[in-house]
Amino acid sequence: MSKNTDLSGLYSVIEESSRLVDVPCARDTVWPILTAFEDTLAQAVIAFRVATGERNAGDFDCRFTMLPKGLDPYAVALANGLTAPTDHPVGSLLEELCREFPVESGGIDFGVVGGFKKTWSFFPTDSLQSLSELVRLESMPASAAENLDFFTRYDLADRVSLVGIDYPHKSLNLYFGAAPAATFEPEGITAILRDAGLPAPSERLLGFGARAFGIYATLSWESAKVERITIAAMTPDPTALPVRIEEKIEHYVNKAPYSTEDRQFVYAITSAPTGEYHKLQSYYKWHSQVENTLLVTGNG
Repeated sequence: MSKNTDLSGLYSVIEESSRLVDVPCARDTVWPILTAFEDTLAQAVIAFRVATGERNAGDFDCRFTMLPKGLDPYAVALANGLTAPTDHPVGSLLEELCREFPVESGGIDFGVVGGFKKTWSFFPTDSLQSLSELVRLESMPASAAENLDFFTRYDLADRVSLVGIDYPHKSLNLYFGAAPAATFEPEGITAILRDAGLPAPSERLLGFGARAFGIYATLSWESAKVERITIAAMTPDPTALPVRIEEKIEHYVNKAPYSTEDRQFVYAITSAPTGEYHKLQSYYKWHSQVENTLLVTGNG
């Protein structure tokens, strides 16, 4: 996508998608992001995300992944005025991560209202990283080291496949690839949430685990606790999953635009201190390489 006409088409799709969940698309917010990453979009995977819960109300998120190796998406965002500079460690973590670890590709999230939000750093699928090494980064939140024993106990610590950095919320997502099958069994989900200090799982979450393949945790610089645990499943048809789909998400699934021959989604359930909420990622543009990556990362 190297011409404004291509960006205009993508913008129209984003606008149409956000309208499906009754969120007005702010052109002054979205267009500068599209132009800042214009040179990368021809090869990028493009996805849209809708979620339930108060935390996710009032915005509609877009995700560009498989951005070129060596590209620093946070630096691009800063250079184009998409986010403000900060002295907080959240602003220096990506540079340290890319310098010290084999980041294969990157990505970003942005909201049609909230603007630039996150960066994603994918490790090679055959080179998952150890949290015991990642915690040595100067900008890594202390909570990562403080929960190292927790992640080790469930055989996750040496399986870090993807790191997400949330700049507005100053939080961190750690994705664990190729997690043991026991992770998604009812006993495993129950134990993980209990040891993380999160509410007991609902029957919906326990049943959903039968089809899940991905798990990730949200940490922050402000607390030693694991803030959230998310379980994810990839599917061409979310309505076929062993879980009742939220009405807001089902409405979006039925009308979500896509540009490839087949449809793909990642459905996820997040356990938070205030309760569970559901998320859906729908792929507008993807390719076979993505499936291989998702099967390892559980990216939801």
